[in-house]
Amino acid sequence: MAYDSHFTIADDMINHLDSVVGGITDPFISSRYIGFVSVSAVTVYELALKEIFIDFAQKKHNVFGTYAKSHFERINGRIRYRSIKEDYVEKFGVKYLKRYKKKMAETEKAFLLSQGKSVINSYNNLITWRNDFAHEGHIPNTVTFSEVVASYHLGKELIKCVSDSMNR
Repeated sequence: MAYDSHFTIADDMINHLDSVVGGITDPFISSRYIGFVSVSAVTVYELALKEIFIDFAQKKHNVFGTYAKSHFERINGRIRYRSIKEDYVEKFGVKYLKRYKKKMAETEKAFLLSQGKSVINSYNNLITWRNDFAHEGHIPNTVTFSEVVASYHLGKELIKCVSDSMNR
């Protein structure tokens, strides 16, 4: 299965909620939808990252694939940009780390120029919002449904950079 097929779960939910959230006037209820989107988004990011790293290792060697599967079963939410770079990609070797840093720099620059938005900040913000909602039950008052959805879509670009970097 291609890693991006995991995005369908969150994409379908967001498409449904787009029609629902617009009519909600209660800020408390609206914030819950923001929380649900952030939880779903981070979950599919996690699934996609696990698949990327496990598939990469499996293609290198069966035993390495088995090890990677065991190792990545436990990443549970530890997928911030810095963790991906330092705790995961770097462990596969300097070649992959350089490739990832280059792809991320190009992607970050392109989105800053075209949309005025940072892929890295959007991705990390989404993880923060997810953690705040999942562990503390709240979402910052300044975040809108549209912002969380936009951050989710920008975060997919970071995952794409990981995938593009992790190949032979």
